Formats: sequence, C-alpha cells, structure tokens
Amino acid sequence: MSSLITPGLVILDEDLGTDRAAVIRRLAELVTASGRASDTEALFADAWARESKTDTGIPGGIAIPHCRSTAVLEPTLAMARPAPAVDFGASDGPADIIFFIAAPDGADQAHLVLLSKLARSLIKPEFVTALREAPSAEAIVELVDGALADEPAPAAAPAAPVAAATDAPVPDAAARPILVAVTACPTGIAHTYMAADSLVAAAKRAGAELHVETQGSSSVTPLDPAVIASAVAVVFAVDVDVRDKGRFSGKPVIQSPVKRGIDEPDKMIAEALAAANDPQARRVSGDGAAASTGTATDEHVGQKIKRWLLTGVSYMIPFVAGGGLLIALGFLLGGYQISDHAKDIILQNSLFNLPDGGLGTYLGAVAFAIGAASMGFLVPALAGYIAYAIADRPGIAVGFTAGAVALLMNAGFLGGLVGGLLAGFIAWALGRLQVPRWLRGLMPVVIIPLVGSIFASGLMVIVLGGPIALLMTGLSDWLSSLTGASAIILGLILGIMMAADLGGPINKVAYAFAVAGLSAGSITNQAPWQIMAAVMAAGMVPPLALAFATVLDKKLFSLAERENGKAAWLLGAAFISEGAIPFAAVDPLRVIPAGIVGSALTGAIVMGTGVTSQAPHGGIFVFFAIGNLTMFIVAILAGTIVSGLLVVALKRWVRRRPVEGSAVGDAAQSSTARVGSPVAAR
Repeated sequence: MSSLITPGLVILDEDLGTDRAAVIRRLAELVTASGRASDTEALFADAWARESKTDTGIPGGIAIPHCRSTAVLEPTLAMARPAPAVDFGASDGPADIIFFIAAPDGADQAHLVLLSKLARSLIKPEFVTALREAPSAEAIVELVDGALADEPAPAAAPAAPVAAATDAPVPDAAARPILVAVTACPTGIAHTYMAADSLVAAAKRAGAELHVETQGSSSVTPLDPAVIASAVAVVFAVDVDVRDKGRFSGKPVIQSPVKRGIDEPDKMIAEALAAANDPQARRVSGDGAAASTGTATDEHVGQKIKRWLLTGVSYMIPFVAGGGLLIALGFLLGGYQISDHAKDIILQNSLFNLPDGGLGTYLGAVAFAIGAASMGFLVPALAGYIAYAIADRPGIAVGFTAGAVALLMNAGFLGGLVGGLLAGFIAWALGRLQVPRWLRGLMPVVIIPLVGSIFASGLMVIVLGGPIALLMTGLSDWLSSLTGASAIILGLILGIMMAADLGGPINKVAYAFAVAGLSAGSITNQAPWQIMAAVMAAGMVPPLALAFATVLDKKLFSLAERENGKAAWLLGAAFISEGAIPFAAVDPLRVIPAGIVGSALTGAIVMGTGVTSQAPHGGIFVFFAIGNLTMFIVAILAGTIVSGLLVVALKRWVRRRPVEGSAVGDAAQSSTARVGSPVAAR
C-alpha cells in the first residue's frame, strides 16, 4: 500500500489567504500535481460540495475538508499549516492545521480505515501539538505515518465498552448508566469517527458507559442487541439516516448533526442522561416497521432473512399508505365505479370542463388515479429495498427492476419478495468481486445494475415468474373463499399475533402480511381489505384497554402509569400501539395476556362482519377508508372493554397493589425503553 502523504503534499507556514475555497483548491492542485488525481477542478468541485453541506472546522484550530471523487486515483492526504489561519467554520475560531482527505469512489477498506484513523488522531492534543511544532514537511509525514501505524483506539470500536479517555475516577461499572450512540456523516471518512471518540471521552467524564456504532465508510459492526436493550438512552450524531433505526425503537433519544458530537460532546451526553430520566423525552419512533430486533454479527440465517424482508416492507408502507388513502378518497368522492373511468375522466376533463357528475366525480377520479399510481410502486419498492437491505445502495436498481418484472408476470407481492431476495444476493455477489481500480467507480452505477438486472429479472421472467403467479392466484382465491367460521378463526389468529409480543417478530409478521396483500384488494375481492381491518383494529386495542383500565380503577396504577394512560387514548385511536409499552414493561405477565384476549375478540368480530380497510394505518382517523365503520368501532370497543376488565381483575386479585411513587412506578419510565415497540411493526 502506497503512503497516504508525502512531503510534496505538505504546505508549511505559507500565506494562503483567508478564503477556505482557495485553500481547498490549492490542496487539490497539490494532489493532482502528485499524480494522485486526474482533474483539479473535478476534485475541487467535489470537495467544495462536501464543504457546503457542513463546515469541516472543529475546535482546536483544525479543519478536515474531505470528499470522495472519481477524479482521485488513490487515497491521499494533503496538509497545510497556513499563516495566518483560515476560517473553516469552527466555533472557536480559524484553523491553522488543515488536512485535505481525498478518497476515490472505489477506495478499498484498508485505505478507508487509515483515513478515518487519522481523523480520530486529530482529537488527541499531543498529536495536534506535535503537528504545530514540526519543523519540516518530512517531520509532518513522519508524525502522520506514526499515527496511522498505531493500534486503533478501542474507545470508539463499535459495540465495545467505553475506553479510557481521561484518568479521572469513574463510578463502579455496575452503577454506570449505559448509553448507545450512532455516528454518521455523508462521506463517512472523518467526522463519523471523530464524533465517536469525542462522545466516548465525554461519557467517561460523565461517569457513563457508552457503546458506539460508527456507520462510516469502513466496515460497520452493528451494536449488540443486548447492549441496545440495556441502554437507558440513545445518541444519534448523524447527518444521514441511521441504518436499521428500528432497533432503538422506544428509547429516549438525543439527535444532532455529527459535527455537534465533536464540538459539544459533553452537552450531548448530559442531554442523553437527562432524557433517560424524563418520561416526556423524545423517543425513537417505531416507523422503521421492518427494522430488525437486532443485527448482531452472529444472527442466524432466518434472522437475516426476516430483517431483509421487513426492511422492504418498511420502505413499501408509505406507498401503500398514501396510495390506499387516495383510492379510498376517490371512491368516497366518485363512487366505486370511478375505477373504471378515472383515466378517461382526468385526460378528457379539467376543473373548467367538468365531467358528468360534477366536481366530486372529477376530484374522485384524480384521487383514484394518483392513488393507483402510488400503489403501482408497491411491489417494485418492496423488492428494491429488500435488495438494499442485502447489498446496500447497489442493490436498489436491481431490486426495483426485479419487482417491476414481478408485476409484469402477475406474480404480485410474492414475486416482489422473491425478486428482491434474488436481486439482493446477485448485487451483493457482484459487489464482492475484486476488479481493477479503473473499474471500481463504474461498479455501483453501471456494472452492478446492468449485470444484476439481467440475471435477477431474467430468472424472474424465464423461470420463477410463472409458478409464483400461479401461487398468488391460489392464495387470492383461498382468501376470497373465507366466510363464516373460517374468516372468524383467521381474525382470531391475527388478533392474537398483533398483541402477543407488542412489536416483536410475531406482531411484525401479521402486520407485514396484511400490508403486503393490500394492493390485491378490489371491489370484487375484499378479503385483503378485511385482513387489513382486522390487523389495524386488533392493534388499537392494547393501548385503549390500558387507558380504560386506568380510568376504571386508578388505585391499581402508579401516578406515572395514570399519566401514560391519558396519552394512550389518542395513541390507541391512531393505531400507535406504543401507548401500551409503559404498562407492559412493568407488568408483562398480566398486561400482555389481557391484551391478547381483547385483540383476538376484535379481530374475530372484524373478519366475521366483513369490515374492510383500504388504509394500512391511521386508526379511527382514516374512517373514510373503512368499510362498515359501525362494526369496526363496535369490534374495537368490545376488545377494549374485555381487555380493560381483564387487566383490572388480574391486578386486583393476582398482583399486589403497587405503592404510588415507589420504585415500581419509577420503573415504568426507565423500563419503557427496554421493550420492543409495537410501532416497529409499521
């Protein structure tokens, strides 16, 4: 491996002006002149685009402008020690030490690890002091090479305990609160790792134990699910989306740009510790419906497949939600016949040339057409994001194409599941190939989409599409044939699944099954809509039942639980099952069985009376998408009353009454974050 920096890439004690753009351009010129980049202007443009997103100056008189660029031929460091210093946006003033990190799009892992290692070294005062005192470019190179040769600090190693950052005494390990953090920046080279180390050091100063997952360019080691479960709060220092965010569902969270993790780590840690003790603190939502309950490196094949499939479902849900509600609105405004004429109406008419039926018919046609277009993305989005979960971004195009082919073959959502897995595996395998350096930049944008689509979609057309289409037809016919006792039994089972583990895998399977089949529903085949209604109604029961129980017999609940009960009314009505978490955390052996009974009853009533829902979420607030709304409400009320009475009975005669203000009541708050959120199913 060639050296990342040479004396020719170092500028010492020169006047570079006060314009950071001029400094970055000068360093880009050095990289190109050294033969490590092919185009100065292209390199500068990429570096300036990155600088425009977030200032790269950090406290201590340091700046780290950096980028990935197709103009870079090999990973390179250029360094300037300007006189006077140049403002790069740090809170404490201009920078007199500037490292420019230039990485090619296809940089290998070994180089990326070294680049991130240098960034982490820059938060060490002794290293920075040595850079300021170095007498020559050769001395700078020697210092940098020495820093890169050192063993990486265990401080920010993902899923590793907090490392020693100071010599200050800390509380006994058993008494220290546990925090988890994720750091990530758009480029994933510098700020990601510097924020991790800064937060770890701040946590130790605060007497806490911090475990960090760095979602950077180097390989990512996910946090151990057991560590996440034991954490009292989460810190997200990120400029991009957190991968598998649903793992942290229900945890108190502090979120800020990644740079704040470097500039103000002590404040972020203090805020996280305060949030852990605040019942009203912001929490990680469960909208990563399909996020896994854990992404441990030793997870079984079945767990991986479940995580991949549920990731696809989570990204698919917005298409279903928006599309389903718009279709329902179209039926409401234009009648059920609007589906036969919507396209002709919107093409041949306008607000100034209304069709027969007037404004309602026209707006109904518009709503139906937009909704149908959104629903048309359901299967491609499902397949695309399953492939994304397996192969990251290179898998998206391959997966979307396979999903579109599944639609072409009438293979439906089952075809999307199979196509997404197939596309993901092929894209992943192609991404593992060792190719020449000149070809690396083309792999994610040309080679993988082209070759992957040929193989994945070709297999769907030639081999798999037909049999899957036959299976889909059989499944649809079976669901359509369910009536009477068989429909009631299915509703009973779905209700049990929705309440059995409050956001765990059983709940997620039931919800994913309902959402994935929603697009197959129609006026002549309403079974998928009935299943969706059963799942949504059953999922509303647990929080509503607990809210009812706190009103029915306040003395059985602590003050904190009674406050949570007030919020649970609205949460349950909106199909947000998080409202049941504080109660289940304190008393799962009474709360969960009671919820199962009520949810099962609700699911059975919904299926037995033919209630339908064209919306995958929203609860009572999407009433216009509910068919037979009266029985929908009756079913929810029946389940709520039964579960609420059962909770009260179990607490009154089976469980000792909690003392208000006791540790039991307090535990309701701190335990909330240790139970999987039902919203993670959505």
